[in-house]
Amino acid sequence: MKDYPNKMTPEQVRRFRDDVLNIVGQIPRGRVTTYGTIASWAGWPSHPRMVGRTLHYTPGAERLPCHRVVNKEGRTAPGWSQQRQLLEREGVTFKVNGHVDMQRHLWEPDTDLT
Repeated sequence: MKDYPNKMTPEQVRRFRDDVLNIVGQIPRGRVTTYGTIASWAGWPSHPRMVGRTLHYTPGAERLPCHRVVNKEGRTAPGWSQQRQLLEREGVTFKVNGHVDMQRHLWEPDTDLT
């Protein structure tokens, strides 16, 4: 699918939401992935912020392991102090700068996510 920022049809928005939720639901314990990676896997690589909005505003998303999604540098979501604690309970380690050790914990799923 070609990526046209801000040009999603309502059907594409629904599909994007469903894909994001499906991908996040598959992130294993002790691993993380990024907003940008999820956006790419969902077919819209220039929409990482929309991944965050999808997770924040979709009812029921709080039942998914949303805490396993970080930014590309491994930073946790601003204003969500429990995210680091949840990750540490799963064995995710952090570097001195407070970012997730992405080399150790980045999740690379199988090519077929559906």
